[in-house]
Amino acid sequence: MLNDCLFCAIMAGEIPSTKVYEDEYVYAFRDINPVAPVHVLVVPKVHIPSALALTEQNSMYVAKCFEAIEKIARAEGLEGGFRVINNCGEDGGQSVMHLHFHLIGGTKLGEKLI
Repeated sequence: MLNDCLFCAIMAGEIPSTKVYEDEYVYAFRDINPVAPVHVLVVPKVHIPSALALTEQNSMYVAKCFEAIEKIARAEGLEGGFRVINNCGEDGGQSVMHLHFHLIGGTKLGEKLI
């Protein structure tokens, strides 16, 4: 974990969060500025800066994140559907440079992303 990474600090317990899921690979918590009734951030426990930093050695964490997303979605009652978003890099809207996925649902979402 990196000392200057917000998500690493959250996972280390240095910054409070509302945890919704945790296993040995993934930590998931409620977004502090939700855009829908359910807005959970799903974060790998290893520091990967963005989707552009994925390698053959660390890509299994993406699979683990999506396995967790399925469990969280069911626990949150999102059987009718949800959206998963990854922002990559400054131009992609990534504000925390630690790979993460937004699980958004709990309301009918439009077809357009922006």
